[in-house]
Amino acid sequence: EQGGDSVLSRARLKMFAGLPELGISNGEDLKETLTNCTEPLKAIDQFQMENGILLPTLQSALPFLDLHGTPRLEFHQSVFDELREKLMERVATIAEGKDEDRYIKLEELLEKSFPLVKMPSIQPIVMQVLKHLQKVPEKKLKQVMADKELYKVCAVEVKRQIWQDNQALFGDEVSPLLKQYIVEKEAALFSSDLSVLHNFFSPSPKTRRQGEVVLKLTQMIGKNVKLYDMVLQFLRTLFLRTRNVHYCTLRAELLMSLHDLDISEICSVDPCHKFSWCLDACIREKFVDAKRARELQGFLDGVKKGQEQVLGDLSMILCDPFACNTLVLSTVRNLQELLSQDALPRDSPDLLLLLRMLSLGQGAWDMIDSQVFKEPRMDLEVVTRFLPAMMSIVVDDYTFTVEQKLPSEEKSSLTYPTTLPETFSRYVQENRVACEIGLYYVLHIAKQRNKNALQRLLPALVDTYNDMAFGDIFLHLLTGYLTLLSDEFGSEEFCTAVFDNFLLTSFSSKENVHRHCLRLLNHLHQKVLASYMETLMKTLEPPKQSSESVKELYTLLKEKLEASKKSPLEPEEAPSLDLGLHPVAVPSTPKTPL
Repeated sequence: EQGGDSVLSRARLKMFAGLPELGISNGEDLKETLTNCTEPLKAIDQFQMENGILLPTLQSALPFLDLHGTPRLEFHQSVFDELREKLMERVATIAEGKDEDRYIKLEELLEKSFPLVKMPSIQPIVMQVLKHLQKVPEKKLKQVMADKELYKVCAVEVKRQIWQDNQALFGDEVSPLLKQYIVEKEAALFSSDLSVLHNFFSPSPKTRRQGEVVLKLTQMIGKNVKLYDMVLQFLRTLFLRTRNVHYCTLRAELLMSLHDLDISEICSVDPCHKFSWCLDACIREKFVDAKRARELQGFLDGVKKGQEQVLGDLSMILCDPFACNTLVLSTVRNLQELLSQDALPRDSPDLLLLLRMLSLGQGAWDMIDSQVFKEPRMDLEVVTRFLPAMMSIVVDDYTFTVEQKLPSEEKSSLTYPTTLPETFSRYVQENRVACEIGLYYVLHIAKQRNKNALQRLLPALVDTYNDMAFGDIFLHLLTGYLTLLSDEFGSEEFCTAVFDNFLLTSFSSKENVHRHCLRLLNHLHQKVLASYMETLMKTLEPPKQSSESVKELYTLLKEKLEASKKSPLEPEEAPSLDLGLHPVAVPSTPKTPL
């Protein structure tokens, strides 16, 4: 106890140590006075007179407070609190004023008050002055930075001045936020809620920018270009280190968050601002229209010689999954329109621009890693061979559908194709832009509840460029869209196509695929053929080394199956949804545009 008391005494001494500097007596002075005096009561009266409120008319009024039983401490504390509030308001008023010498006044006040910065009652005033100084004296900044308690309580405006010359300290502050951002994105991809209408890409850009991490980073940066550049450098470094595309999303969101707040000091110096602004509008609409396509092309064509480094940032913005999602959806829609017009992909300037931007986005990591800032050359055979091959699959599907609707006497012996054009399969394996388009076409047919086309295409996804078909974003979307085909899981043929021919080919080596399988089954277990479900449960039982998330999903699925055996639920109807698909008029004599 004695040790604790001595620590407390030392803390108090340190707290009031600044008073003598300002010519104000502290507890030590009172202690010395009482030690050396012969009449303690007179000494106390004298100390109160010298250190009380120096207002002559107040002295005669104080005895009235004594008669009412109001302690002098309570009176002085209330006066002090009132004066402190007035002084803080005055500091803010001076800072917001137009006087040329306003900062000189604040610096003078800082000099007088800073020795008392450790006093809890005075600290808010000191912090208020520091907050409103455009440039805090270097010596004071170092003192704040060196004291953990002061650093913790000082305003973000003061911290910005510390951070801009201390990248490591700023990195320590930003790092937990960046980790939190990635965790939130990955949690969204593994959400237990499988839905077509509410998936990873559902929130609007403006809604996403209201996220905690983006708002905190925006506040930390303020109008400070140096701090903004530091955050961008952190994001580039982490993107290079991890290849995690969510850092690209944050790069775009951060710029547009500053745009929302009209921080022209930063937006005007970021060469990607207008490009991002235009692309953000496209992401909001989930479509790149002809007018915005021309604007985006103008920005890309306008990169001047000597400024090629901006391509690194543009590629990172285009690598954002939300941007990529918009570009590929626009590409699929564009291909539908070409098919209805009996036109070829190479004849569409809008389509070529979409492919150019996709190629730039997909090449972001390579460009930033190599520091060779040059647009990647697009493989023209993607346009002349892969896309026509993909369009031929659409024609096959349409031809079969029309054939089924004919009167029986007019029907031919046409069966639904089971193989794919060799060009399609090869490009999905070898070219990342082609692979991305191919994957989104699979999602498109899943949205259309096209069972035949899905069974035909899924086996081709086992071997894709860089295993893109087993990425979390694609599997998140696919599992959501498969809920539209829930009734088909009662067929062993369809279960075999989805699980045996695709998902189960890699679940043992890729834990994320295991998780997505279990997510899907937790949602659809009642629809899956009972005998097949038993086999799946044995196959998907997690090994000991599996993560807790996989084990929890499996346990949850097991519990659901046991509960449904005890009390079978009424079968749910598949949701009737308006998916906003665009019907395509195909020529009466289907042609294979090869």
